Amino acid sequence: MSRGCVYLVGAGPGDPRLLTIRGRELLARADVVVYDHLVAQQLLLIAPRQAERIYVGKQSGAHELDQDQINRSLVALGQAGKQVVRLKGGDPFVFGRGGEEALALVAGGVDFEVVPGVTAAVGAAAYAGIPLTHRGLASNLGLITGHESPVKAGADLNYQSLADWKGTLAFYMGVKNLGAISRELISHGLAGQTPAALIRWGTTARQQVLTGTVASIAEQARIAAFRPPALIVIGHVVTLRDKLNWFERRALFGRRVVVTRAGSQAQGLVGVLQELGAEVWEFPTIRIEPPDDRAAIDRVVRQLGQFDWIVFTSANAVNAFFDALGEAGLDSRALGANRLCAIGPATAGRLGEFGLRPDVQPGEFVTAAIPDALGAACELAGARVLCPRSDAAGDELTDSLAARGAIVTNVIAYRTLAVEADAAPLLKLLAEKDVDWITFTSSSTVRNFFAVVPAEAVRAGAVKLASIGPVTSAALEQLGFAPAVEAEPHTAEAMVKAIAAHEG
Repeated sequence: MSRGCVYLVGAGPGDPRLLTIRGRELLARADVVVYDHLVAQQLLLIAPRQAERIYVGKQSGAHELDQDQINRSLVALGQAGKQVVRLKGGDPFVFGRGGEEALALVAGGVDFEVVPGVTAAVGAAAYAGIPLTHRGLASNLGLITGHESPVKAGADLNYQSLADWKGTLAFYMGVKNLGAISRELISHGLAGQTPAALIRWGTTARQQVLTGTVASIAEQARIAAFRPPALIVIGHVVTLRDKLNWFERRALFGRRVVVTRAGSQAQGLVGVLQELGAEVWEFPTIRIEPPDDRAAIDRVVRQLGQFDWIVFTSANAVNAFFDALGEAGLDSRALGANRLCAIGPATAGRLGEFGLRPDVQPGEFVTAAIPDALGAACELAGARVLCPRSDAAGDELTDSLAARGAIVTNVIAYRTLAVEADAAPLLKLLAEKDVDWITFTSSSTVRNFFAVVPAEAVRAGAVKLASIGPVTSAALEQLGFAPAVEAEPHTAEAMVKAIAAHEG
């Protein structure tokens, strides 16, 4: 049996992009991921599909497993030879009980590694526009647990020292004790007018910030029904928020957007949405796989001299074609005599990564525009055209080219398969009307999404739908949905711009 190891990995305060490079490396090869309530769901997609995912659900007042059970589970998994990523919100060793878990692993004879993360005080305050230190305002920073009631017998915190602190105080997990914390600080001499802030769901599109003073903040939180998870920041640095509040000014801040695109393709779309401040919920409905029988694609890449044109209708087709080319021991030089057609900028861009430029690119980025574009560039009668495509592609393109006299070879280069997705978390969000947009980038994403998510749940959730183009829109309309926006041109980037414009 291989020797197991448990990696205590800090997931950061909420924004999945704040995960460290080391954390991503370990997630990508984990056998098991043990994760908390505050961990961004997007991070779980980094782990291999076959990896076991164990939710331990630690949140205020409701634990899926208590700490002793978590410790025993980690030890057992490590002793069983598993490579385990213990994914913890923030930093494992800053109020994360990572020290307790590490000691349990030592006692159990299990190897472990600690991967630090961005702790909540640093991340949430930065996204709220509050620098925790600033020359002239705060040269000291105190990180304090607010979980402990200051009025209980034997409390560990020295409120006289905290009231005398000449800098910033950051209390973790202190919302329930906020009134008592404020009173204790004031009673020990801290000025009631000292600026204070509460930051809830920091670094995410759900981020909420209340600012006030030590004397007023508890009542403000009561009126606003401000609940955990939240951070309390006390100090004069809070006054800088009005000028430095960069995150909440982004165009899609506060919007939750579901992305249904295949995980291997979604990075660009997800990245653009996140840059505009949206919280992205990845719900991949398709995955791209090689064909069951590679004989046809393997044969044609060795016979490219028989074709005048190669037509690529997606970046996936480019990827699959060049994978087959590589398997045959060939590269871009094998296409020296072929002319190339690409359906849009994403497909053309992928060709560019292989040092190639399309000879023809239709003005409209839809399959139906290809025959006219090719007809304008050559005499189609007798032209030998290769179309490496998905197994799910329709016959419209090949039929249209053949009707104009072209000799068409249609070869399956890749398969588009449905993903067996767990829809329960998304259905919960829809029921709570906590989803703003769902994006669709192909008709197959529409079909596969609604195969696992009832149309009634989407209607009841008052969600807006975004389509990448007319074919995708038609698939939605067949199900009784009218997309709120359709990208023009038909690209993922244009779809995001249309969403932002719709939001005003």
